[in-house]
Amino acid sequence: MKAFAFAALLAAVSAPAMAATHRVDAGTGAQERLQEALILAKPGDMVELGAGRFVLTDGLSLDVPGVTVKGAGMEATVLDFTGQQGAGEGLLVTGDQVTLRDFAVENPKGDGVKSKGADDIVYYRVRVTWTGGPRATNGAYGLYPVESTNVLIDGCQVSGASDAGIYVGQSKNITVRNSVVEANVAGIEIENSRNALVARNFATRNTGGILVFDLPALPVMGGGNVIVEHNLVVANDTPNFAPPGNIVAGVRRGTGILIMANDKVLVEDNVLSRNPTAPVMVIAYPMAFADTTYNPLPRQVIVGRNSYDGGGYDPQIDGAPMLLQAFGGTLPPVLWDGLGDPASTLYVAAGTQGWSLNLPEQGKGMAGARPGPLKAPAPAPVAFDRTGIGAPPELDKRIR
Repeated sequence: MKAFAFAALLAAVSAPAMAATHRVDAGTGAQERLQEALILAKPGDMVELGAGRFVLTDGLSLDVPGVTVKGAGMEATVLDFTGQQGAGEGLLVTGDQVTLRDFAVENPKGDGVKSKGADDIVYYRVRVTWTGGPRATNGAYGLYPVESTNVLIDGCQVSGASDAGIYVGQSKNITVRNSVVEANVAGIEIENSRNALVARNFATRNTGGILVFDLPALPVMGGGNVIVEHNLVVANDTPNFAPPGNIVAGVRRGTGILIMANDKVLVEDNVLSRNPTAPVMVIAYPMAFADTTYNPLPRQVIVGRNSYDGGGYDPQIDGAPMLLQAFGGTLPPVLWDGLGDPASTLYVAAGTQGWSLNLPEQGKGMAGARPGPLKAPAPAPVAFDRTGIGAPPELDKRIR
């Protein structure tokens, strides 16, 4: 009997502690109670947010791995940062294997939710909104995972970001799907990242709908292996409200999908409607740069079959009236700046019309442009290699 009791005691001591739920409700002292729960949480724990409006005056942080932060729904649980002191993000996550789901962030002074160096992270049904609409004083990014491996963003909503609603930067193995981005400068931006899938999103009333960029002089270089498919990219016509000096301040109002300086990108099976400058743009990095490791040119970009409706009718491009007259009142749906190897930069599905600026040199702006019809080969009859593109399926298990 004593031996049995000792064995039971030993098993109890050696067994891992049960995961705990830390319940936090809105009301007096919400700032302190919520931050305390995020500090005390252990790997495997849940921080459960009740329904209601959490009035917060400072940013929150989570550096514990394996924690789930779950609200009662993106309309029911609201983290309200309208009175936030300082200009930091609403929530900063630096722990791996974190799941953020079913809550909203409103009016943060800086970014909405930022995760840095946080691998295996999931954003599920998270909303970030600047309730005053598009303003240069809004925070730059809504959802902002950076320097991460394995990122899943699913069913989220962002509006009002003065840079990008959903931004994934310097990361790899990424999926952004089933999300709504509205009235941001850039709806969705994939920057200096590899193996990204952007699918089944709705981008509307942004300055530019979906951007795939590669920029110089960043800690992680060489973006590429990106698929943009099955998205609705509609009426992205909000005037650019980015603060001067931001790279997205140069995005033209009315851009649908913009590919800049990336390698191996597939744009296919999207619906692009009423994007007044261009449904699809493929361009080189437009400025001078000193980074000798950087390739400013797009390479192996495939614009497959997409549905185009009513774009190119009000292009925000120098010489627009003459261009519209030359092309019969509406510009063709695919624009290439003409920089790069004509044989391997851009492939366009047969029957898709396009035009080129035929720029003579990178970094010199529109000087020497000779607009004319696009001459680009059709894609080879071989499927785009999807191997390793997107977030690993294990992340889905956390939201099912």
